[in-house]
Amino acid sequence: MKMKQLFRLKAKDILGQLRTANRETLLYKLLPHFFLELMKTYFRVQVEGADNLPKRGRALITPNHSGVSGFDAMVLHHEIMRASGRYPRVLTHHLWFLTETTAIPAQRLGFIEATTKNGVRSLLKNQLVVLFPEGESGNFKPSSQAYQLQEFKRGFVRIALQTQSPIIPTLILGAEEAHVNLSRLKLTKFLRGLVLPLPLNLIPLPSKWKIIFLAPIRLPYGAEAADDKELVHELADELQEKMQAALNRELARRGSAFI
Repeated sequence: MKMKQLFRLKAKDILGQLRTANRETLLYKLLPHFFLELMKTYFRVQVEGADNLPKRGRALITPNHSGVSGFDAMVLHHEIMRASGRYPRVLTHHLWFLTETTAIPAQRLGFIEATTKNGVRSLLKNQLVVLFPEGESGNFKPSSQAYQLQEFKRGFVRIALQTQSPIIPTLILGAEEAHVNLSRLKLTKFLRGLVLPLPLNLIPLPSKWKIIFLAPIRLPYGAEAADDKELVHELADELQEKMQAALNRELARRGSAFI
């Protein structure tokens, strides 16, 4: 079935629900669901390794980050819900929470501010938590560095150790090609830590996406190991190397990102 036909069927199915919904349900439930279902169709999202997502209990999901827009976080959240029936929490940049205009929709999408406290608290409630170890460095890197993992921040290892949570490395292919990013602008003289992308296109290109949940990794250390800086650094580097090798293998057999 052609993409246009899929769009029409998807839109027709959900528009009927939109007509009968009240305002709050419309704004915060049906419209986001409608948007994400369209993105799934537009990007032709495929998922592998969904059986690695636990049906119950805590887990820290650590994907590569790319695509400038943050669509990778939205699509990943949606696919985790579809595959596991669970509502994950996504640790997200604090800029989402500066105003109610962006904070309320972000919260409805399962986004929470990316702090150690929030990550630990959610995992101790036996929730699924998504954390991008590269942070904005991965999301805003120029397209010339596509699929080259940026240095992993160490916080995700500390969170996993403190809560004794398994880590599920996750690969997202296709988001890199959806937006072409020319450069990364560092505006630290205006606001500490402020980095912005310089995308060539605002409307995403119809790249074909693939999300792969790799086998869970259980760190063989107790919670006290979170205070061992050298060990935490070593574990973060090891996981980055494993994810980079897995990305390289997938890219070698993927072929075109648009076919």
